[in-house]
Amino acid sequence: MLKIAFHPIYKHPLPEGHRFPMEKYDLLPQQLLYEGTCTDSSFFEPTKPNDKYILAVHEPNYYYDLVNITLDQRAARKIGFPLSEVLVQREVIIANGTIRASEFALKYGVAMNIAGGTHHAYTNRGEAFCLLNDQAIGARYLQNKGLIKKVLIVDLDVHQGNGTAEIFQNDHSVFTFSMHGKSNYPFKKEKSDLDIALENDADDATYLNLLYNNLPKLIKTEQPDFIYYLSGVDVIASDKLGKLGMTVEGCKARDRFVLEQCKKYKIPVMCSMGGGYSPDIKTIVDAHANTFRLAQEIFF
Repeated sequence: MLKIAFHPIYKHPLPEGHRFPMEKYDLLPQQLLYEGTCTDSSFFEPTKPNDKYILAVHEPNYYYDLVNITLDQRAARKIGFPLSEVLVQREVIIANGTIRASEFALKYGVAMNIAGGTHHAYTNRGEAFCLLNDQAIGARYLQNKGLIKKVLIVDLDVHQGNGTAEIFQNDHSVFTFSMHGKSNYPFKKEKSDLDIALENDADDATYLNLLYNNLPKLIKTEQPDFIYYLSGVDVIASDKLGKLGMTVEGCKARDRFVLEQCKKYKIPVMCSMGGGYSPDIKTIVDAHANTFRLAQEIFF
């Protein structure tokens, strides 16, 4: 059974003028239910996790400054919007959605989070609308519980996973792999274990050939017990914050390959949705929905 983390707070309105298309968090589950990809029983609602799971990744001073809304203004500006209790609660619950989805992935082979992919959050700071690094928190949770040893993070959002790279920079138990736009944010990039930087307007063939040539090698070399997949759809040519040239079908082929590799090698995979900012909300929802459709097709 495909299990998907979704909580009403995911779609809570953010400050006026915020450029994230927040409506996708509401429309995506509606679409999946309407077309029959999922049923009501597919969805589960995460709640607030124990702080210790977050503190296994993030520094206490930073986390409690978030919770108490006492983060200094300079640090808050890097996050990109005014802090509020609702905003922090949203990020905490999203992180727990990834924790619980990780457990479901161990049971069923795959599980999803409607939100997540907050890969710009560092151990001690947030950036670019990311407060807490949900996949890092999930990975450390599984490791500390003794459920897995080696993790491979496959970050295919158009932006480099700089926070994730920093968190695991000296940790050989987590291999970080990021394919991203070379000239896109973040302009000062961190060093992942493997970075593939793409030129502007890179098309489906260019992108997919690089993925096809690298991911199987990584799986064979690193032999992970678990994969985290950040499946951002901001790689599509129409995306307002991306600079690549992929089609929706190319993005779907990307998702199919990643999920088929996980199935082939019997590696549980947990997917966080990441970015998607095309002007037409239908494009965003369809591209994200493809990830869920493929997970259902390939694993069930």
